[in-house]
Amino acid sequence: MTLIARTRARAVETLSLDSPHNRNALSAALVGELAGALTDAGKDTGVRAIVLTHTGNTFSAGADLKDPPPPEALVALLRQIIELPKPVVARVTGHVRAGGLGLLAACDIAAAATDATFAFTEVRIGVAPAVISLPLLPRTNPRALARHYLTGERFDAAEAQATGLLTTCADDVDAALDPILEGLRRSAPDALAETKRLLTARVLEAFDRDAADLTALSARLFSSPQAREGMTAFLERRDPAWVV
Repeated sequence: MTLIARTRARAVETLSLDSPHNRNALSAALVGELAGALTDAGKDTGVRAIVLTHTGNTFSAGADLKDPPPPEALVALLRQIIELPKPVVARVTGHVRAGGLGLLAACDIAAAATDATFAFTEVRIGVAPAVISLPLLPRTNPRALARHYLTGERFDAAEAQATGLLTTCADDVDAALDPILEGLRRSAPDALAETKRLLTARVLEAFDRDAADLTALSARLFSSPQAREGMTAFLERRDPAWVV
């Protein structure tokens, strides 16, 4: 079963997360297939830019609790998006949760429909947004991110833009993306690659400095008793034991 759908129009390759049965959760299989598709697009001289989008009403629900990718694989995927020598543009028309927000932060430009919703739900199942902090912390408003990280509250597209998760939001996300994609099509490929390198240097410093520690933290938390209770409660659709 193919988990990533691919289309192309005027040198823009669109990669769609296509696993609607589990709300495009980041399974080991989906992460691996997306990494392969990004590699192909990065090497293809006929591709000027990449749009990362989704089928169904959810961009990504975060890690697949039944088949989670190793933390190292998610780190590698996020770094791959950041290091790819072509701009990666996120297009969101639905909900984004937990690890899916890491994908948004790794992209160079992110646009969403105004009715999209967002939440860092990790604390509510007993873990932390560890690995996805690598692209998130350098690119977002620290005060706004603290609230969303610590409470797990749901927030809207306007707040996501104010936080720095999104570049723009609009009722018609495709209309908002049209001038952005047209601008990328008019830009010289080598100039795009070098400009992206300038923009991502500080993010990659965070990967070099913190990736090993955050990968270890993620693995430790996911194997903890609180995480087992939180994930069980989530799958059983009940409150975990710590809720007061």
